[in-house]
Amino acid sequence: MRQDDLPVRGGKVTAYVYDTGRPEVHEAAARAYAEMLEVNCLDPTAFPSIVEMERQVVGAVAAELGGGHGIFTSGGTESIMLAVKAARDSRPVAGRPALVAPVTAHPAFHKAAHYLGLDVVRTPVDPGTFRADPAAVAAAITRDTVLVVASAPSYPQGVLDPVAEIAAAAAARGVPCHVDACVGGWLLPWLREAGAEVPPFDLSVSGVTSLSCDLHKFGYAPKGASVVLFRDPAMRRRAYYASAAWPGYTVINATVQSSRSAGPLGGAWATLQALGREGYLRLGRDTLAAARLLREGVAGIPGLRVLGDPVSSLVAIAGSDEVDVFVLSDEARKRGWFLQPQLSYAGIPANIHITVTGATLAGVDAMLKVIAESAAAARERGPATPPPGLVELVAGLDLDALDDAAFGELAASVGVNLTGGGQPEMAVVNAILDALDPETRESILIRFLSTIYA
Repeated sequence: MRQDDLPVRGGKVTAYVYDTGRPEVHEAAARAYAEMLEVNCLDPTAFPSIVEMERQVVGAVAAELGGGHGIFTSGGTESIMLAVKAARDSRPVAGRPALVAPVTAHPAFHKAAHYLGLDVVRTPVDPGTFRADPAAVAAAITRDTVLVVASAPSYPQGVLDPVAEIAAAAAARGVPCHVDACVGGWLLPWLREAGAEVPPFDLSVSGVTSLSCDLHKFGYAPKGASVVLFRDPAMRRRAYYASAAWPGYTVINATVQSSRSAGPLGGAWATLQALGREGYLRLGRDTLAAARLLREGVAGIPGLRVLGDPVSSLVAIAGSDEVDVFVLSDEARKRGWFLQPQLSYAGIPANIHITVTGATLAGVDAMLKVIAESAAAARERGPATPPPGLVELVAGLDLDALDDAAFGELAASVGVNLTGGGQPEMAVVNAILDALDPETRESILIRFLSTIYA
């Protein structure tokens, strides 16, 4: 079944997976994961091992990120969900609660708001640096605001928002401030030690009340590992859920899930033990060097440019009239590399996104060669052009009137087989999505997901 899957090791997939380049670390994590696989985190009194293991994992994260009191979760989205819940419940408002987030903030905040009944107020970012605008954030805070968001870094361009200024603006109005360090939380401290200039961004910053940090990203733990930290234990308690209004077993949950395997916790614990500070520092040095070489190499490829000045190891590369990044991505895929396409939004151009990890340094020259070859091929092919009238047709579709089979036929008309395997070319599909408004994009994506699982 996995014959068409992207490879999870080797550094040729620049999103979704994080590789240390050290098989023994992944093997240690896998053994611990299997050891804890059938342990249920539902009841910590039944399995005391999960309490001790979580204390150690959360404690390690808190020690690097300004202290606090934490919860081990399944990933960044769940960590953010709990942070939003805690903020909402700790600050009741008369109207409908709202959170203020820059347009570059992760969609997990929108998902949490959708599930938990909040409004999202989007604020602009600087068009040159792509960093959040503290003045715009401050102006967006109202009496109904229950949370303000900053990113360290934001995923799309890998830039660090001005956390201290945003947190100060929130604190001045008595509003909690959450720092989304899901990507950078377990990377930026090591980059700083390796010589990078990383301004304060964690719970040591006055006004920051919570922070999320994924260990299954630059902690290199198996998937399903994140930590959300709260400055105040009382706010952490607001993230919990308890129910005693039934005649069954006592329900008390620290996370959104109830029953859940302790496998990810065991895998995260083992990874932290296997790598240690020296291991993470070495990976940080390699990551910093690889990101620098990548940015310098891209600057020498005609028709491409790096967006912003990324402080971390997330690099976004924009194209030009002569190089279509969606075509470039397809060309790289043909050569065995996955470069993640990102659509344009809020004045930010379409681009390809590369997450540089500890394993990238050994292959950065090969990556640059593939990017250069793919850019040349894209220049020769020209931009992805949807069939005449198709964008207008899609924009005007009544998607509710189409069943999954009919939607699959529509996708097939632009060369994408949603019911088969393999790796289809996506340039035309991405070009169509890029031409649509965000709401229509979302509707199309939901139908896409429904059809491939039909």
